[in-house]
Amino acid sequence: MGIDCSHNAEQSVETLALMSPEELEDADQWHEALLRLRYAETDKMGVVYHANYLIWFEIGRTEFCRARGFSYRDMEESENAFLVVAESYCRYKAPAYYDDVLSVRTHITELRRRSLRFGYEIVRESDGTVIAEGETGHVVTDANGRVRSFPPGFAELLLSSPVAADEVGERVPDDEAPL
Repeated sequence: MGIDCSHNAEQSVETLALMSPEELEDADQWHEALLRLRYAETDKMGVVYHANYLIWFEIGRTEFCRARGFSYRDMEESENAFLVVAESYCRYKAPAYYDDVLSVRTHITELRRRSLRFGYEIVRESDGTVIAEGETGHVVTDANGRVRSFPPGFAELLLSSPVAADEVGERVPDDEAPL
């Protein structure tokens, strides 16, 4: 896929292997992804069903990686490296409802040679209420599930500043009806 995994960040892989949460504070960058709640994501009481938060965490970390110039698929196909979810945690702080616009805020809380932790905040855009907070822990494995180190360059990309986003497709102007 032609991903440039040369040393984009100032830290080397050896340094990354020992980065604690405190050391990551200097490199701490939140990424935000917006989503609007669909009716199908709510339960009978009109509140978002609890399992959807883990899906939104996945959206957050996927977009975090994309914003840094690579996708999970790049690692899987070109490097035989998979980020397996080893643990997840979510604290529900306030309900979310159909048609709410939420910001899924994602950042790295720990990065080691063979593992990674993402932290999340889900915030209602209309009033700034924190809906949920959470974390996922990931282990890098090969296709057979054996633990391995991050492929060269990917850990540095995770700590790099976001790159310009590519458009997925052409936007249809709001003032024109589709054909």
